[in-house]
Amino acid sequence: MSAAFAPGALTAVTGPSGSGKSTLLYVLGLLVRPTAGDVLWDGVPTQGLTDLERSRIRARDIGFVFQDALLDPARSILENVCDAGLFAGMDRAVQVERAQVLLGRFGVEHRASHRPGEISGGQAQRVALCRALLTSPRVVLGDEPTGNLDAESARVVWDALRDHARTGATVVVATHDERLADTADHRLVLP
Repeated sequence: MSAAFAPGALTAVTGPSGSGKSTLLYVLGLLVRPTAGDVLWDGVPTQGLTDLERSRIRARDIGFVFQDALLDPARSILENVCDAGLFAGMDRAVQVERAQVLLGRFGVEHRASHRPGEISGGQAQRVALCRALLTSPRVVLGDEPTGNLDAESARVVWDALRDHARTGATVVVATHDERLADTADHRLVLP
């Protein structure tokens, strides 16, 4: 399979459970190496990159919303969001200011000092989205980012991903939600 993901567009990846949607995102996000083929980043093959080089690309250019949020239970919500800025080398004051704006945008600012175990699954997913958007990455990958959300919260998250794509970013989202997938700019269906 060969696919290109356009800047400035939100692409929905759909298909049955077990079709490889999450694996595709992990490969695109340089978290795992493909068993065949390669991922081109700015036209450059990534297969030969060292783990450090791959980590630098992830920290600088990729935001990832994992299916189960993957928040650090020992750190506050604010610290979890700021982690993305830490790895990208962002100034601490800028991290905190941007994190607070994002937490406010997604209605979880009042939970900033709480730990992940003290918030709902839907709130955790919105916090994970804040973390993914903190550095205004060129690429955002979302693995079922609306899966744990009610319809209104899912719409807010989907609209935020679409808004980020409109800034010129590439946004690729795996989803089972046909209603949301139908509103994407592009769609990739895995068999």
